[in-house]
Amino acid sequence: MSTFSVYGVSLSSRFFLGTAGYPSPAILKEAIAASGAEVLTMGIKRQAANVAAAGHNQWWSLIRETGRHILPNTAGCRTAKEAVALAQMARELFETNWIKLEVVGDDYSLQPDSFELVAAAEQLVGLGFNVFPYCTEDLIAAQRLVDAGCQVLMPWAAPIGSGQGITNRRALARMREKFHNLFLVVDAGIGAPSHAAEAMEIGFDAVLLNSAVAQSRAPVEMSAAFSKVIEAGRMAHLAGVIPAQDFATPSTPVTGQPFLIHKAG
Repeated sequence: MSTFSVYGVSLSSRFFLGTAGYPSPAILKEAIAASGAEVLTMGIKRQAANVAAAGHNQWWSLIRETGRHILPNTAGCRTAKEAVALAQMARELFETNWIKLEVVGDDYSLQPDSFELVAAAEQLVGLGFNVFPYCTEDLIAAQRLVDAGCQVLMPWAAPIGSGQGITNRRALARMREKFHNLFLVVDAGIGAPSHAAEAMEIGFDAVLLNSAVAQSRAPVEMSAAFSKVIEAGRMAHLAGVIPAQDFATPSTPVTGQPFLIHKAG
């Protein structure tokens, strides 16, 4: 498995795993192991109080002991001001400059607020954070985030937790083409391993998901399944997936080819 770098950190797994909503700490621990993920996300609002008393919190102790890279997120924030304040708290609690920046503007779809997101990204980059912004596939907003100093973009496949998979493949493919040198992670809306494979086949660098594993009947087995297809999707992209077309093309051409017929006796 080849290695790659994200904000100067060397990684080999392209599976970023969320840690919320698992049935028990034991199942979470097994799911992390089965995934091979080296980056784990944690919601700051959910964990802040517990992390402050880390020695008494089984979940945080378990995650810390895995030795994985922690990617705190600002889930639940509605303004840039709130997100920046929460990110600064996360840096103290988790001892990392990494932050998954979420600023939601719509309660129904949980769609990111691009205006507040860009404003928060500009401030956080200025404060020395390595920002992983959760965004839509909008190319203008994406460019603003890059201009602000983000070296990673994390566009959604579909609304958070919906399990719909990639709903706008062409838009994500255009984003991949435009930001061909940037590290792109499909984040949110992934529900099945096939969705993750599709994201990797398009050419995305990694997939981040949570609910699809945590809420499945067998999180450990589902985590392993995602791990396998993410790697397979990456290999398929590098090998070159043939383009879809509206007409048939025979895999064994026969028109105009001579045949040699051999008769016995």
